[in-house]
Amino acid sequence: AFFLFYCMCGSPPLNTKLVGGGDAQEGSWPWQASLQNFGSHVCGGSLINKEWVLSAAHCFYGAYGWSVSLGRQNLQGNNSNEVTKTVATIILHPGFNIFTLDNDIALLRFSSPVTFSDYVRPVCLAANSSVFNNATRSWVTGWGTVQDGGEALNLRSNLESNVFLCLIGVDLVTDNIICAGFPEGGKDACQGDAGGPMVSEQDSIWIQSGIVRFGFGCARPNNPGVYTRVSRYQSWIYSHMGSDKPGFVQFNSSGLDADSNYTCPGAPPATPEGPDAAEDLVPTLTSAECASRSPSHWQTRVGASSKPYNT
Repeated sequence: AFFLFYCMCGSPPLNTKLVGGGDAQEGSWPWQASLQNFGSHVCGGSLINKEWVLSAAHCFYGAYGWSVSLGRQNLQGNNSNEVTKTVATIILHPGFNIFTLDNDIALLRFSSPVTFSDYVRPVCLAANSSVFNNATRSWVTGWGTVQDGGEALNLRSNLESNVFLCLIGVDLVTDNIICAGFPEGGKDACQGDAGGPMVSEQDSIWIQSGIVRFGFGCARPNNPGVYTRVSRYQSWIYSHMGSDKPGFVQFNSSGLDADSNYTCPGAPPATPEGPDAAEDLVPTLTSAECASRSPSHWQTRVGASSKPYNT
């Protein structure tokens, strides 16, 4: 049964042509989910098997009124391939920190299983042994804005980012995050994409490496998007699954410079010892910058509980 599921995960039959940033063709990303509260889109997510969706913990500010739309192309208007499932349980990671957004990951279980189709299909997840070297090609999908301060799009958009993670010794930076974007800006996850997947392709299989967490503005130069590193949570995800396990796949990227060892050009040689020191490093391209500012800069909705929600 696992082999059959593995063959299906990460294989979008309608994704035959990749494009740059812009509107996605219908069915291109069949695992993309719209998390809705009382019918309004709040965050993105990714389908990982017939019963579960993966998203970000900070998206959930209450236990009631949640549903998940799959196979959806537009946030407004008719979606002929859309399937909507009610949410029975929301599980936030017990280590989720509302101030640093560490362990920003959540699982949602449907009230009944979904039926797979060309438009509704699960993504594969990065196994705990996966390596994402600097400049790994990645794609982020969702219904977020495409520019800083812009309006949310009706059509799902996709874009290409390069993976990197800049460490300068600040305690708030953990191995649970991965950064992506371009130093010159222009392409990044934006407001409205939170909770959605960042994926990379390997041997024609799409593997989710990250969950959109937060960033500063949208696609600004020297300000990468910050993502929860999925491979760190394989055991936690497995612990909540029954016999229908999601497909975890080891990702091996090319290149010699692992993202955890990458040093950003222009990063200061000094190593600050805490978040107060990191406040002075705003112009540099560092994950410490992403992790050390107060939540008021993040433009996200922060969850208030680390316990499962039963709706």
